[in-house]
Amino acid sequence: MAIASAGDVSREVSRLGFLPFFRNLIPGFSIEEMCLPSLWFGSDDGPWEWKGPVIRAGGCAYGKFFAGKAGYISVDFLPDFLNYRRDGYDFDSRYECGMAGYKDMNIYDTVSRYGSILSKKLKGLCGFTKSGGEKGFDGVITRLQMQGYVCVSDFEYMIDKHGQRYGWGVARYSTFENMFGEELSRSAYARDPEDSYMIIFEHLKKLFPNVPEKNIHRILRYR
Repeated sequence: MAIASAGDVSREVSRLGFLPFFRNLIPGFSIEEMCLPSLWFGSDDGPWEWKGPVIRAGGCAYGKFFAGKAGYISVDFLPDFLNYRRDGYDFDSRYECGMAGYKDMNIYDTVSRYGSILSKKLKGLCGFTKSGGEKGFDGVITRLQMQGYVCVSDFEYMIDKHGQRYGWGVARYSTFENMFGEELSRSAYARDPEDSYMIIFEHLKKLFPNVPEKNIHRILRYR
């Protein structure tokens, strides 16, 4: 179906379970391909502006989950996604085992402590300043999303003197536990991470039976 509103996005995420924002190795499996071109380009109300309302509707998570690129995941599949991507490690355990660096820990702890925080404030608090500060914020925040520890909880815009928003939305980050609760976020922990992966893989294979399996693996795999 053609996507023409934030409500359409929410319905497609619920129907498919997963919905990347940009075109990928599965033809037709993206908002970019489903959305009407007139809304994708040059519209004041299109897929870029729908991200916040879709997230706030509550039925899905949003972040860079698919090969480092953005997309949505339904809460129905979120526990298995997190179980697979975390591979048996809460973040503290990952750090203690030497599998995460100081920058990752600093950003994750700051997001966790604040509950939710705008990216520009997060950068400042963690020392990612333009002159002489830490480097590589985008890489770290993408890694934390890909590993299933941090997601985008909203987008906020600048407002002009007429009360109209302008510019690009600024991402607000949160942990999955803060946004969806510990019970949901960790409810698949009893399963082996690879079993969780196969639940997701078989679901997409059923939806896209003519797509080569290697393409599905390349979209879903992290390690």
